[in-house]
This record gives sequence, structure tokens and C-alpha cells, in this order.
Amino acid sequence: MSTAGFLAYALTLALAAAIPGPGVVALVARALGAGFRQAMGFTLGLILGDLTFLTAAVFGLALVAEALGEVFIVVRVVAALYLGWLAWKLWRAAGNAAEVEAMAKERPLGSFIAGLTVTLANPKTIVFYLALLPTLVDISHVSVGDYAVLAALTTLVLLLVMTPYAALAAKARHVLRRPAILARLNRSAALILGGAAIWSLVRKV
Repeated sequence: MSTAGFLAYALTLALAAAIPGPGVVALVARALGAGFRQAMGFTLGLILGDLTFLTAAVFGLALVAEALGEVFIVVRVVAALYLGWLAWKLWRAAGNAAEVEAMAKERPLGSFIAGLTVTLANPKTIVFYLALLPTLVDISHVSVGDYAVLAALTTLVLLLVMTPYAALAAKARHVLRRPAILARLNRSAALILGGAAIWSLVRKV
């Protein structure tokens, strides 16, 4: 691949990632509710999901992905249920500052899994890698070295796009420290997560 090809891929991915979708909405809600550390765990899960689809596209697994459509439906349901559970947990703890802080200090593995499942169930991501990517990159001529560069670009671009979302939302959470305001903020984050869960269940793939 040429430098121009890599640049076109990176710019297109950045634009697609910056447009608020289920992943960005859930990330912001996670940062508002549990802070920057949990949001970055969520971001790493999002990135792994993108890398999964990139790998499928580059190594010709698109047909396999299409054949496993029912599996993606299951993943979508699991993602919705997990987001719903996070929303319920955050709503229940919203009025208890100590419990909210305890959630923020939990290991970010749960947030990582949430980010991964949200991405695997996100039709926007599926369309980008399995439909749009082949128009940007000649998949049949991607070498192992090219794939490594694409994977590195994907990781870097998504970190650069998602980290500001997480940082700004987490900053708002720390600025608004009054218990009453923090409780409303956490309940708002819970509603956003709950809405994302419902949307994931009812939308068409």
C-alpha cells in the first residue's frame, strides 16, 4: 500500500469514528458515570472490536461474518443486556457518592468487555470494515506488513478520537462535585446507557 492509501484510510476512519454513534454515546455515558479510567477501558474494548472487523476484512473473512449473522444478533443482545445492567447499577448508586466512587475504582475489565460487545454489535462499524474499507484499500494486495500498519493506524486514530470524548466527560464529572448535581449527572448517564441498550435491541441490523 502507498502512503496516500494509508492516509486516506486514516482520515476516513477518523471522520467515521468522530460522528457520534452508539460507541461514542456509551463511552461518554461511561465517563460521566464512572470516570476516565473506566472510560479508557471502554475505549480499549472499542478498539479491539474495530481490529476484529479489520482482520475479518483484510483476511477475507467477510463471507464468514455474513454467514454468522445469527451470532452477531446474539452479540447485540448480550451488549444490550450488559449496557442495561451498567445503567441500572449506575442509577441505583447515583444518590450514594461512596458507591459511585467505588464503581469508578473497579477494575476496568467490565468496561473493556462492554466496549468490545458494543463495537461487535454496531452496524456502523460492520458497514465501515466489511463494505466501505474495500473501496479504500485493495484487500487482495494487502501484505502482512500493510495489515500491521493498518492495525496500528486504527489503534492510534481511535485513541486520538475517543480520548477527548472520555476526558471531557470525565472532567465534567469531577467539576460537578456537589452531591445533588452528581446524582443527577449519574442518573443522566444511566438513562443514556439505558437508551443505548434499548436502541441496540430494537434497531434493525
